[in-house]
Amino acid sequence: MSQDMMASLATWGPILVMVVIFYFLLYRPQKKQQQQRKAMLDALKVGNRVMTIGGIYGTIESMTDKSIKLKVAEHTVIEVARASINANITATEAAEADEEE
Repeated sequence: MSQDMMASLATWGPILVMVVIFYFLLYRPQKKQQQQRKAMLDALKVGNRVMTIGGIYGTIESMTDKSIKLKVAEHTVIEVARASINANITATEAAEADEEE
């Protein structure tokens, strides 16, 4: 290798290594988590028991593209943004039941 190429590699090599590390340690896991969250939100159905980001548990009564109406107690229905749903408890319980069998 020539001296110019070695100097270039010494200059840009560490930067390229850092970009690769950032990709594998930060970008890929975040992208995977976003895909899982989107799949969870897309799989929501009326009747599912869910938990909001604020920790409120409820059962889905109706849904639109942007909001969900949750029944949190008898005669108490609240409307929350669809993005504020943190977990689908119904799906989690079903997955745990399948693992036990």
